[in-house]
Amino acid sequence: MLTRILISVSFIYGSFQISAQMREFDQLEMYYSQRLYKKVYKKANSYLNKPEYDFSLLPGYYRALCLFQLSENKQWQSRHPNSLQEARDYFLKLKKNADGVKLLDAHVIEMSELKNDLKSRLGDYKRLEMNVEFAELQNILGEVFGSVPNFDQDENIKPEKTINKNEEYEFDPKNREEIVRFAEKHLGIPYAWAGTTLSGFDCSGFTSYIMKAYKIDLPRRAVEQYDKSTKVKEKSVQKGDLVFFDNGSGISHVGMIISNPNEPLMMIHASSSKGVVITNLKQSDYWMKRLIGYGTFLKN
Repeated sequence: MLTRILISVSFIYGSFQISAQMREFDQLEMYYSQRLYKKVYKKANSYLNKPEYDFSLLPGYYRALCLFQLSENKQWQSRHPNSLQEARDYFLKLKKNADGVKLLDAHVIEMSELKNDLKSRLGDYKRLEMNVEFAELQNILGEVFGSVPNFDQDENIKPEKTINKNEEYEFDPKNREEIVRFAEKHLGIPYAWAGTTLSGFDCSGFTSYIMKAYKIDLPRRAVEQYDKSTKVKEKSVQKGDLVFFDNGSGISHVGMIISNPNEPLMMIHASSSKGVVITNLKQSDYWMKRLIGYGTFLKN
């Protein structure tokens, strides 16, 4: 009888431990979704150093996610020069393990979002001619994320009229409607790292190209466009204003608002997965989690 009681108590205690640990893992997911990468990294390291957490691959998985995200920060990278390779090696190890494959399949949306963040960073590396970093990250994207699908919820709207490269335009720089109509003529143009022409755009290359047609010169990089823009509150944002996104390590993307106040919040942008598309921001968890603010280069 005593043995049965002890077994029962042991079973209940063990269940309590696993339940508590699951709550702790849920916290890792929550903090990661809030882009608190340093906090997740520290907690994951703590769990990895405790034998009672050996039953789960989740601490290592979230540690690797954070290594990818934090490696964009120059100060972090200088202190952790092997971050990208550590994360790469861990994910390749997971892909060779049956339980690891199940874990990756269960977290495919997180993996897809990280893939998009890394592709955006790759564009910055190419534009800044950081050739070593570009080659390293490009290899990692192929090895680790090549089979990861895209779940960025972009609405790929086909253009009624494709842009004519030889067509000439005369613009009124105060006409926001005209700016948006001109931007929409570029729907479907493919994404190109560091692209600034009709052959292909990256995000800031697209906004720079549209504004330059109106004799408005924008800085080349998304972070510089954010710094130089006049900041706008969401309730006041208008067509032709820019919207900026931060993946947790700084400004990483820019798009152009094409909706009026009190309408569904829509942007046109050069998506790394689909090229120039229109996205309903309020219906996209991916973009809303990263939205950092609005800015404008228009005077009215």
